[in-house]
Amino acid sequence: MLTLMVVKTTESSSDGSSADRLKVVRNNTSQITLIGQELWLLVDRLCQMATVTLDNLRKEYDKGSIIAVDDVSLRVEDGEFVTVVGPSGCGKSTTLRMIAGLEQPTAGRITIGGEDVTDVHARRRDVAMVFQNYALYPHKTVEQNMAFGLRMSTDLSREQREATVHETATMMGIEELLDDRPSELSGGQKQRVALGRAIVREPDVFLFDEPLSNLDAKLRTTMRTEIQRLQEELDITAIYVTHDQEEAMTMGDRLAILNGGNLQQTGAPTDVYEHPKNEFVAGFVGSPSMNVLDVNVEHRENAVTLTNADGFEYTLTGERAQRLSSAVGDTVRLGVRPEDITVVDGTGIETAVEVIEPVGSDNYLYLDLPGEFIARVDSDTEPTTGDVVRVSFEETDLHLFDPESGASLLSEPPASVVAT
Repeated sequence: MLTLMVVKTTESSSDGSSADRLKVVRNNTSQITLIGQELWLLVDRLCQMATVTLDNLRKEYDKGSIIAVDDVSLRVEDGEFVTVVGPSGCGKSTTLRMIAGLEQPTAGRITIGGEDVTDVHARRRDVAMVFQNYALYPHKTVEQNMAFGLRMSTDLSREQREATVHETATMMGIEELLDDRPSELSGGQKQRVALGRAIVREPDVFLFDEPLSNLDAKLRTTMRTEIQRLQEELDITAIYVTHDQEEAMTMGDRLAILNGGNLQQTGAPTDVYEHPKNEFVAGFVGSPSMNVLDVNVEHRENAVTLTNADGFEYTLTGERAQRLSSAVGDTVRLGVRPEDITVVDGTGIETAVEVIEPVGSDNYLYLDLPGEFIARVDSDTEPTTGDVVRVSFEETDLHLFDPESGASLLSEPPASVVAT
């Protein structure tokens, strides 16, 4: 990692004039003196260090018959942790590989720290990648695996490489494994070695390609916390690809959701959860998935009522009714999250309980409503199969989507949410 100490000085010349100069100490050794425009160019460069920008990135295969990534634009700020999430085949790993330099974009531009690296070889990009399958050399020891990148990409002496590896291994809690080979390690230990190998390089950017997919559930949770802790301690820009929306929600400062090679939405996890731009995002983020059903929009007694042929009926009032008034007579898609549904004694939607699924602190109630309609309720709510219950939800928890485009009809995302 580049370490700079910047000192501003004023120097006088023989003609009596003076000029500001910037002395830069690089990695505590070499000094550079800059003046005038050079000074401000360096300041601008420092402000962009480790910022990753994708501009209209596109990747095609088979002479354009397969479009893996389609016009993706994204900016990841210095020190930010962004999780890229989506179903299998959505283009998230391809995007990561283009950032790493392992795939060449068909079109678009990639910049890291303000420098265009679109055509720069992977070896010359200051990034470190952690793979799903660990990618450890089976014939090398843990210490040799961790030191390999340093030996190939730096001019550090053997003693300096060893010191760096031992320091990182201690931080990762794997110092006693340095003489072991990958075949002697557990899955969790292999992943720690892969992380350590990335950390020793002190890169500008960490890239993670579904690194926890091969681990069991308990170890995934442990490693998830460990990766977050390390990223915060090192304050390095990180882009983390996963198909697991729970990982994406809990780990990232910001989500970027892909589907079919297109960027659907970016934003803070809570904002995306509460203000999904479209039906795909609404259904993908959250577990269990959002309940969605078709309803007709009707105007009744100064209110807008949502109904369907199965007896579902819900009345909207106030601002939401006004915003939906132009859709009267149309069919729309209604969405409500399972955790927003409650079983009530009074007025509500009458339905039968088809299946009860206990999951510890909660019970999942599968209800006799169109589609797979689930209510996530407290474990002390225990109807029996076949019981007729009444359920309700707050109007503010309701989502409505266009049946053709899938676009949200009600959501007004906050400033932190970027809908693409």
